[in-house]
Amino acid sequence: MLQQFINASFDGIAIFDKDGKGVFINDSCAFMTGIPREEFIGNTLANVLQSGLISDSVALQVINKKKAITKIINIKGKDFLITGSPVTDEHSEVHHVILNVRDIAELNKLKMDEILAIALRYKYADIDIDSTEDRELYEKLYHKGVIAKSPAMKTIVKTIKKVAKVKTTVLITGESGTGKEVLLKLIHELSDRSNKPLIKINCAAIPNQLLESELFGYERGAFTGANQRGKRGLFEEADGGTLFLDEIGDMSLDLQAKLLRVLQEFHITRVGGRTSRKVDVRIVSATNKDFKKMVEQNRFREDLYYRLNIIPIHLPPLRERIEDIGPLAHLFLNKINHMYNLHKKFAPGIMHILESYQWPGNIREMEHMIERLAVTLDSDYISWKDLPFVKGGKNHQKMSLKQILHQVEKEIILEKMKELKTTRKTADALGISQSALVKKMQKFQ
Repeated sequence: MLQQFINASFDGIAIFDKDGKGVFINDSCAFMTGIPREEFIGNTLANVLQSGLISDSVALQVINKKKAITKIINIKGKDFLITGSPVTDEHSEVHHVILNVRDIAELNKLKMDEILAIALRYKYADIDIDSTEDRELYEKLYHKGVIAKSPAMKTIVKTIKKVAKVKTTVLITGESGTGKEVLLKLIHELSDRSNKPLIKINCAAIPNQLLESELFGYERGAFTGANQRGKRGLFEEADGGTLFLDEIGDMSLDLQAKLLRVLQEFHITRVGGRTSRKVDVRIVSATNKDFKKMVEQNRFREDLYYRLNIIPIHLPPLRERIEDIGPLAHLFLNKINHMYNLHKKFAPGIMHILESYQWPGNIREMEHMIERLAVTLDSDYISWKDLPFVKGGKNHQKMSLKQILHQVEKEIILEKMKELKTTRKTADALGISQSALVKKMQKFQ
Protein backbone atom coordinates (compact mmCIF):
# COMPACT_ATOMS: atom_id res chain seq x y z
CA MET A 1 0.00 0.00 0.00
CA LEU A 2 2.78 2.47 0.96
CA GLN A 3 4.60 1.65 -2.28
CA GLN A 4 1.46 2.49 -4.24
CA PHE A 5 1.23 5.90 -2.56
CA ILE A 6 4.88 6.64 -3.28
CA ASN A 7 4.51 5.54 -6.90
CA ALA A 8 1.52 7.88 -7.26
CA SER A 9 3.65 10.89 -6.21
CA PHE A 10 4.40 13.46 -8.92
CA ASP A 11 7.83 13.99 -7.33
CA GLY A 12 10.57 11.53 -8.10
CA ILE A 13 11.60 9.43 -5.10
CA ALA A 14 14.65 7.18 -4.88
CA ILE A 15 16.14 5.35 -1.90
CA PHE A 16 19.72 4.15 -1.34
CA ASP A 17 21.06 2.00 1.47
CA LYS A 18 24.11 2.84 3.60
CA ASP A 19 26.42 1.12 1.08
CA GLY A 20 25.15 3.32 -1.75
CA LYS A 21 23.06 0.64 -3.46
CA GLY A 22 19.75 1.59 -5.02
CA VAL A 23 16.87 -0.15 -3.22
CA PHE A 24 13.82 1.73 -4.54
CA ILE A 25 12.86 4.14 -7.33
CA ASN A 26 9.29 5.25 -8.00
CA ASP A 27 7.68 5.53 -11.42
CA SER A 28 7.96 9.34 -11.54
CA CYS A 29 11.69 9.27 -10.82
CA ALA A 30 12.38 6.57 -13.41
CA PHE A 31 10.33 8.47 -16.00
CA MET A 32 11.83 11.92 -15.33
CA THR A 33 15.46 10.82 -15.18
CA GLY A 34 15.30 8.12 -17.82
CA ILE A 35 17.08 5.70 -15.46
CA PRO A 36 15.53 2.23 -15.94
CA ARG A 37 14.38 0.56 -12.73
CA GLU A 38 16.47 -2.54 -13.48
CA GLU A 39 19.62 -0.42 -13.81
CA PHE A 40 18.93 1.30 -10.49
CA ILE A 41 17.83 -1.47 -8.12
CA GLY A 42 20.87 -3.21 -6.65
CA ASN A 43 23.31 -1.04 -8.57
CA THR A 44 25.93 0.97 -6.70
CA LEU A 45 26.45 4.70 -6.88
CA ALA A 46 29.90 4.15 -8.35
CA ASN A 47 28.44 2.15 -11.25
CA VAL A 48 25.68 4.68 -11.86
CA LEU A 49 28.20 7.53 -11.92
CA GLN A 50 30.59 5.61 -14.17
CA SER A 51 27.80 4.82 -16.62
CA GLY A 52 27.27 8.54 -17.19
CA LEU A 53 23.59 8.37 -16.15
CA ILE A 54 24.19 11.19 -13.67
CA SER A 55 26.95 13.78 -13.26
CA ASP A 56 27.07 13.88 -9.46
CA SER A 57 25.71 12.02 -6.45
CA VAL A 58 23.70 13.78 -3.74
CA ALA A 59 23.19 10.44 -1.97
CA LEU A 60 26.93 9.90 -1.57
CA GLN A 61 27.32 13.38 -0.06
CA VAL A 62 24.47 12.74 2.37
CA ILE A 63 26.10 9.47 3.48
CA ASN A 64 29.49 11.14 3.94
CA LYS A 65 28.27 14.37 5.57
CA LYS A 66 25.39 12.80 7.51
CA LYS A 67 23.10 15.74 6.79
CA ALA A 68 20.48 16.87 4.30
CA ILE A 69 21.80 18.24 0.99
CA THR A 70 20.00 20.08 -1.81
CA LYS A 71 21.71 20.47 -5.19
CA ILE A 72 20.99 20.83 -8.86
CA ILE A 73 22.24 17.77 -10.77
CA ASN A 74 22.38 17.17 -14.51
CA ILE A 75 21.00 13.78 -15.58
CA LYS A 76 21.15 12.91 -19.27
CA GLY A 77 21.29 16.58 -20.21
CA LYS A 78 18.41 17.72 -17.99
CA ASP A 79 18.68 19.67 -14.71
CA PHE A 80 16.95 18.33 -11.63
CA LEU A 81 16.52 19.80 -8.15
CA ILE A 82 17.45 16.94 -5.80
CA THR A 83 17.10 16.95 -2.02
CA GLY A 84 18.75 14.08 -0.17
CA SER A 85 17.70 13.34 3.43
CA PRO A 86 19.47 10.86 5.72
CA VAL A 87 17.60 8.21 7.70
CA THR A 88 19.65 7.49 10.83
CA ASP A 89 19.63 4.91 13.58
CA GLU A 90 19.83 5.51 17.34
CA HIS A 91 23.59 6.05 17.00
CA SER A 92 23.11 8.77 14.36
CA GLU A 93 24.54 6.50 11.68
CA VAL A 94 23.01 6.75 8.21
CA HIS A 95 21.33 3.52 7.10
CA HIS A 96 19.29 4.89 4.17
CA VAL A 97 19.11 8.02 2.03
CA ILE A 98 15.85 9.27 0.53
CA LEU A 99 16.08 11.46 -2.56
CA ASN A 100 13.32 13.80 -3.67
CA VAL A 101 13.73 14.65 -7.38
CA ARG A 102 12.00 17.53 -9.20
CA ASP A 103 12.36 18.52 -12.86
CA ILE A 104 13.55 22.14 -13.05
CA ALA A 105 11.84 22.66 -16.39
CA GLU A 106 8.53 21.82 -14.71
CA LEU A 107 9.35 24.05 -11.76
CA ASN A 108 10.04 26.93 -14.11
CA LYS A 109 6.51 26.50 -15.47
CA LEU A 110 5.29 26.99 -11.90
CA LYS A 111 7.01 30.43 -11.86
CA MET A 112 10.14 29.15 -10.11
CA ASP A 113 9.04 28.98 -6.48
CA GLU A 114 11.22 30.09 -3.59
CA ILE A 115 13.03 26.83 -2.96
CA LEU A 116 14.11 26.64 -6.60
CA ALA A 117 15.36 30.22 -6.57
CA ILE A 118 17.43 29.52 -3.48
CA ALA A 119 18.77 26.28 -4.92
CA LEU A 120 19.78 28.00 -8.16
CA ARG A 121 21.64 30.63 -6.19
CA TYR A 122 23.55 27.91 -4.33
CA LYS A 123 24.28 25.97 -7.47
CA TYR A 124 26.14 28.89 -8.94
CA ALA A 125 27.86 29.70 -5.64
CA ASP A 126 28.98 26.09 -5.07
CA ILE A 127 27.44 26.08 -1.60
CA ASP A 128 25.28 23.23 -0.36
CA ILE A 129 21.99 23.99 1.38
CA ASP A 130 21.95 22.02 4.61
CA SER A 131 20.15 22.02 7.95
CA THR A 132 22.74 23.93 9.96
CA GLU A 133 22.03 27.25 11.69
CA ASP A 134 23.60 29.07 8.73
CA ARG A 135 20.71 28.05 6.45
CA GLU A 136 18.50 30.90 7.69
CA LEU A 137 21.34 33.40 7.30
CA TYR A 138 22.14 32.33 3.73
CA GLU A 139 18.48 32.52 2.78
CA LYS A 140 18.43 36.09 4.11
CA LEU A 141 21.58 36.80 2.11
CA TYR A 142 19.95 35.45 -1.04
CA HIS A 143 16.80 37.52 -0.62
CA LYS A 144 18.88 40.64 -0.07
CA GLY A 145 20.99 39.96 -3.15
CA VAL A 146 24.16 39.26 -1.16
CA ILE A 147 26.55 36.68 -2.63
CA ALA A 148 29.30 35.47 -0.33
CA LYS A 149 31.46 33.09 -2.34
CA SER A 150 34.62 35.24 -2.37
CA PRO A 151 36.89 35.14 0.70
CA ALA A 152 36.32 38.85 1.38
CA MET A 153 32.54 38.48 1.45
CA LYS A 154 32.69 35.34 3.60
CA THR A 155 34.70 37.33 6.15
CA ILE A 156 32.14 40.16 6.03
CA VAL A 157 29.26 37.73 6.63
CA LYS A 158 31.07 36.28 9.66
CA THR A 159 31.58 39.80 11.03
CA ILE A 160 27.92 40.70 10.54
CA LYS A 161 26.81 37.56 12.38
CA LYS A 162 28.89 38.61 15.38
CA VAL A 163 28.09 42.32 15.52
CA ALA A 164 24.38 42.22 14.64
CA LYS A 165 23.41 41.13 18.15
CA VAL A 166 25.13 44.02 19.94
CA LYS A 167 24.55 47.79 19.91
CA THR A 168 28.06 48.90 18.94
CA THR A 169 28.45 51.35 16.03
CA VAL A 170 29.35 50.07 12.57
CA LEU A 171 31.04 52.00 9.75
CA ILE A 172 30.56 50.55 6.25
CA THR A 173 32.99 51.83 3.63
CA GLY A 174 33.32 51.11 -0.08
CA GLU A 175 32.79 52.51 -3.54
CA SER A 176 29.34 53.58 -4.75
CA GLY A 177 27.20 50.66 -5.87
CA THR A 178 28.91 47.98 -3.76
CA GLY A 179 25.79 47.26 -1.67
CA LYS A 180 26.34 49.16 1.58
CA GLU A 181 22.64 49.66 2.22
CA VAL A 182 21.98 45.96 1.67
CA LEU A 183 24.43 45.14 4.48
CA LEU A 184 22.72 47.71 6.70
CA LYS A 185 19.36 45.95 6.26
CA LEU A 186 20.95 42.59 7.01
CA ILE A 187 22.57 43.91 10.22
CA HIS A 188 19.21 45.32 11.35
CA GLU A 189 17.22 42.18 10.53
CA LEU A 190 19.68 39.88 12.32
CA SER A 191 19.64 42.07 15.44
CA ASP A 192 17.25 42.00 18.39
CA ARG A 193 16.03 45.38 17.08
CA SER A 194 14.55 43.89 13.91
CA ASN A 195 10.97 44.65 14.98
CA LYS A 196 11.88 48.27 15.74
CA PRO A 197 12.33 51.15 13.26
CA LEU A 198 15.12 51.26 10.69
CA ILE A 199 15.53 54.93 9.77
CA LYS A 200 17.79 56.08 6.91
CA ILE A 201 19.08 59.51 5.97
CA ASN A 202 21.51 60.62 3.26
CA CYS A 203 23.65 63.31 4.84
CA ALA A 204 24.81 64.54 1.42
CA ALA A 205 21.27 65.11 0.15
CA ILE A 206 20.22 67.64 2.80
CA PRO A 207 21.78 71.11 3.41
CA ASN A 208 23.71 71.15 6.68
CA GLN A 209 21.51 73.89 8.19
CA LEU A 210 18.50 71.57 7.78
CA LEU A 211 20.29 68.33 8.61
CA GLU A 212 20.58 69.23 12.31
CA SER A 213 16.82 69.69 12.70
CA GLU A 214 16.21 66.48 10.72
CA LEU A 215 18.43 64.50 13.06
CA PHE A 216 17.56 66.05 16.41
CA GLY A 217 14.14 67.59 15.75
CA TYR A 218 13.03 71.10 16.75
CA GLU A 219 10.70 72.88 19.15
CA ARG A 220 7.85 75.13 18.04
CA GLY A 221 9.03 78.49 16.74
CA ALA A 222 12.65 77.33 16.55
CA PHE A 223 13.11 79.04 13.17
CA THR A 224 11.15 80.75 10.43
CA GLY A 225 8.89 78.29 8.64
CA ALA A 226 9.09 75.70 11.42
CA ASN A 227 6.05 73.57 12.23
CA GLN A 228 4.17 75.32 15.02
CA ARG A 229 3.87 72.08 16.95
CA GLY A 230 7.55 71.25 16.65
CA LYS A 231 8.90 68.05 15.15
CA ARG A 232 10.53 64.84 16.33
CA GLY A 233 13.96 64.20 14.84
CA LEU A 234 15.22 60.96 13.32
CA PHE A 235 17.01 59.96 16.53
CA GLU A 236 13.64 59.97 18.30
CA GLU A 237 11.95 58.21 15.36
CA ALA A 238 14.60 55.48 15.49
CA ASP A 239 14.38 55.01 19.28
CA GLY A 240 14.83 51.31 20.05
CA GLY A 241 15.94 50.61 16.49
CA THR A 242 18.67 51.51 14.02
CA LEU A 243 19.64 54.84 12.45
CA PHE A 244 21.61 54.73 9.19
CA LEU A 245 23.73 57.79 8.41
CA ASP A 246 24.63 57.44 4.74
CA GLU A 247 27.38 59.58 3.17
CA ILE A 248 28.33 60.80 6.63
CA GLY A 249 31.58 62.21 5.25
CA ASP A 250 29.58 65.16 3.89
CA MET A 251 28.49 66.33 7.36
CA SER A 252 29.82 69.74 8.48
CA LEU A 253 32.36 69.98 11.31
CA ASP A 254 29.88 71.86 13.54
CA LEU A 255 27.28 69.12 13.17
CA GLN A 256 29.95 66.47 13.66
CA ALA A 257 30.64 67.91 17.13
CA LYS A 258 26.94 67.71 18.07
CA LEU A 259 26.69 64.16 16.75
CA LEU A 260 29.72 63.16 18.80
CA ARG A 261 28.03 64.38 22.00
CA VAL A 262 24.94 62.33 21.20
CA LEU A 263 27.02 59.20 20.59
CA GLN A 264 28.80 59.72 23.91
CA GLU A 265 25.68 60.25 26.02
CA PHE A 266 22.75 59.08 23.84
CA HIS A 267 20.78 62.15 24.84
CA ILE A 268 19.48 64.61 22.25
CA THR A 269 18.24 68.19 22.53
CA ARG A 270 15.93 69.51 19.86
CA VAL A 271 16.85 72.67 17.97
CA GLY A 272 15.48 75.62 19.92
CA GLY A 273 14.88 73.47 23.00
CA ARG A 274 16.45 73.00 26.43
CA THR A 275 15.10 69.62 27.45
CA SER A 276 17.39 66.63 27.01
CA ARG A 277 15.78 63.42 25.79
CA LYS A 278 17.33 59.97 26.19
CA VAL A 279 17.38 57.77 23.07
CA ASP A 280 18.30 54.13 22.50
CA VAL A 281 19.62 53.96 18.95
CA ARG A 282 22.07 51.73 17.14
CA ILE A 283 24.17 53.78 14.68
CA VAL A 284 25.32 52.39 11.34
CA SER A 285 27.06 54.86 9.03
CA ALA A 286 28.48 54.59 5.54
CA THR A 287 30.75 56.50 3.21
CA ASN A 288 32.55 56.12 -0.10
CA LYS A 289 35.21 58.63 0.99
CA ASP A 290 38.67 58.04 2.49
CA PHE A 291 38.02 58.91 6.13
CA LYS A 292 41.64 58.64 7.20
CA LYS A 293 42.67 61.19 4.60
CA MET A 294 39.79 63.46 5.63
CA VAL A 295 40.95 63.29 9.26
CA GLU A 296 44.51 64.19 8.20
CA GLN A 297 43.13 67.16 6.24
CA ASN A 298 41.00 68.28 9.23
CA ARG A 299 37.80 67.77 7.23
CA PHE A 300 36.49 65.12 9.64
CA ARG A 301 36.82 64.98 13.42
CA GLU A 302 39.25 62.34 14.57
CA ASP A 303 37.32 61.65 17.80
CA LEU A 304 34.06 61.12 15.86
CA TYR A 305 35.85 58.88 13.37
CA TYR A 306 37.02 56.57 16.15
CA ARG A 307 33.55 56.60 17.71
CA LEU A 308 31.92 55.59 14.40
CA ASN A 309 34.65 53.14 13.38
CA ILE A 310 34.37 50.71 16.30
CA ILE A 311 33.35 47.95 13.87
CA PRO A 312 34.67 48.74 10.38
CA ILE A 313 33.29 46.79 7.42
CA HIS A 314 34.90 47.49 4.06
CA LEU A 315 32.96 46.33 1.01
CA PRO A 316 35.45 45.61 -1.77
CA PRO A 317 34.60 46.69 -5.33
CA LEU A 318 33.11 44.03 -7.58
CA ARG A 319 36.32 43.80 -9.64
CA GLU A 320 38.03 42.41 -6.50
CA ARG A 321 35.27 39.81 -5.94
CA ILE A 322 35.77 37.68 -9.05
CA GLU A 323 34.19 34.62 -7.43
CA ASP A 324 30.96 36.55 -6.79
CA ILE A 325 30.46 37.89 -10.33
CA GLY A 326 28.99 34.73 -11.89
CA PRO A 327 26.62 33.98 -9.00
CA LEU A 328 25.48 37.62 -8.91
CA ALA A 329 24.82 37.65 -12.66
CA HIS A 330 22.66 34.52 -12.41
CA LEU A 331 20.91 35.87 -9.33
CA PHE A 332 19.94 39.09 -11.13
CA LEU A 333 18.86 37.27 -14.30
CA ASN A 334 16.65 34.86 -12.32
CA LYS A 335 15.12 37.80 -10.47
CA ILE A 336 14.42 39.69 -13.71
CA ASN A 337 13.01 36.58 -15.43
CA HIS A 338 10.62 36.12 -12.54
CA MET A 339 9.70 39.82 -12.41
CA TYR A 340 8.89 40.19 -16.11
CA ASN A 341 7.84 36.59 -16.92
CA LEU A 342 10.88 36.10 -19.17
CA HIS A 343 13.00 33.01 -19.88
CA LYS A 344 16.36 34.58 -20.73
CA LYS A 345 19.63 32.68 -20.29
CA PHE A 346 23.33 33.46 -20.56
CA ALA A 347 25.01 32.10 -23.67
CA PRO A 348 28.27 30.10 -23.37
CA GLY A 349 31.37 32.25 -23.27
CA ILE A 350 29.85 35.22 -21.45
CA MET A 351 30.80 34.54 -17.85
CA HIS A 352 34.55 35.04 -18.16
CA ILE A 353 33.91 38.25 -20.09
CA LEU A 354 31.87 39.52 -17.14
CA GLU A 355 34.67 38.46 -14.79
CA SER A 356 37.31 40.33 -16.79
CA TYR A 357 35.41 43.64 -16.82
CA GLN A 358 36.34 46.27 -14.20
CA TRP A 359 32.74 47.24 -13.22
CA PRO A 360 33.29 50.90 -12.29
CA GLY A 361 29.63 51.09 -11.20
CA ASN A 362 29.95 47.84 -9.22
CA ILE A 363 26.87 45.72 -8.41
CA ARG A 364 24.43 48.49 -9.34
CA GLU A 365 25.93 48.68 -12.83
CA MET A 366 25.70 44.91 -13.30
CA GLU A 367 22.08 44.65 -12.17
CA HIS A 368 20.93 47.52 -14.38
CA MET A 369 22.86 46.20 -17.39
CA ILE A 370 21.39 42.68 -17.09
CA GLU A 371 17.86 44.07 -16.71
CA ARG A 372 18.30 46.27 -19.78
CA LEU A 373 19.62 43.39 -21.90
CA ALA A 374 16.99 40.90 -20.70
CA VAL A 375 14.16 43.30 -21.51
CA THR A 376 15.40 44.67 -24.85
CA LEU A 377 17.03 41.69 -26.58
CA ASP A 378 14.91 39.59 -28.94
CA SER A 379 17.02 36.47 -28.42
CA ASP A 380 16.44 34.14 -25.46
CA TYR A 381 20.20 34.15 -24.88
CA ILE A 382 22.34 37.03 -23.65
CA SER A 383 25.62 36.73 -25.55
CA TRP A 384 29.00 38.33 -24.90
CA LYS A 385 28.42 40.26 -28.15
CA ASP A 386 25.49 42.06 -26.49
CA LEU A 387 27.55 43.44 -23.61
CA PRO A 388 27.90 47.24 -23.89
CA PHE A 389 31.52 47.26 -22.75
CA VAL A 390 32.39 44.77 -25.49
CA LYS A 391 30.67 46.89 -28.12
CA GLY A 392 32.42 49.93 -26.69
CA GLY A 393 31.13 53.38 -25.94
CA LYS A 394 32.14 56.55 -24.20
CA ASN A 395 31.06 55.25 -20.80
CA HIS A 396 32.57 51.76 -21.14
CA GLN A 397 35.98 50.22 -21.45
CA LYS A 398 36.34 48.46 -24.79
CA MET A 399 37.88 44.98 -24.79
CA SER A 400 40.27 43.87 -27.49
CA LEU A 401 39.36 41.05 -29.88
CA LYS A 402 42.19 38.95 -28.43
CA GLN A 403 40.78 39.35 -24.89
CA ILE A 404 37.28 38.43 -26.05
CA LEU A 405 38.40 35.32 -27.94
CA HIS A 406 40.55 34.17 -25.02
CA GLN A 407 37.71 34.53 -22.52
CA VAL A 408 35.15 32.84 -24.77
CA GLU A 409 37.50 29.93 -25.48
CA LYS A 410 38.25 29.56 -21.77
CA GLU A 411 34.60 29.41 -20.77
CA ILE A 412 33.63 26.92 -23.47
CA ILE A 413 36.53 24.59 -22.58
CA LEU A 414 35.90 24.75 -18.83
CA GLU A 415 32.16 24.17 -19.25
CA LYS A 416 32.81 21.16 -21.48
CA MET A 417 35.39 19.78 -19.02
CA LYS A 418 32.89 20.12 -16.19
CA GLU A 419 30.36 18.18 -18.25
CA LEU A 420 32.61 15.39 -19.60
CA LYS A 421 35.14 15.15 -16.72
CA THR A 422 38.16 13.94 -18.78
CA THR A 423 40.51 15.72 -21.17
CA ARG A 424 40.18 12.93 -23.75
CA LYS A 425 36.38 13.17 -23.97
CA THR A 426 36.53 16.98 -23.91
CA ALA A 427 39.14 17.11 -26.69
CA ASP A 428 37.07 14.74 -28.84
CA ALA A 429 33.93 16.83 -28.31
CA LEU A 430 35.75 20.04 -29.24
CA GLY A 431 37.49 18.52 -32.24
CA ILE A 432 41.07 19.14 -31.04
CA SER A 433 43.87 16.89 -29.85
CA GLN A 434 44.23 16.02 -26.18
CA SER A 435 47.70 17.63 -26.03
CA ALA A 436 46.35 20.88 -27.54
CA LEU A 437 43.59 20.93 -24.94
CA VAL A 438 46.05 20.41 -22.07
CA LYS A 439 48.22 23.29 -23.34
CA LYS A 440 45.23 25.60 -23.52
CA MET A 441 44.15 24.67 -20.00
CA GLN A 442 47.64 25.33 -18.68
CA LYS A 443 47.39 28.88 -20.07
CA PHE A 444 44.17 29.41 -18.13
CA GLN A 445 45.84 28.77 -14.78
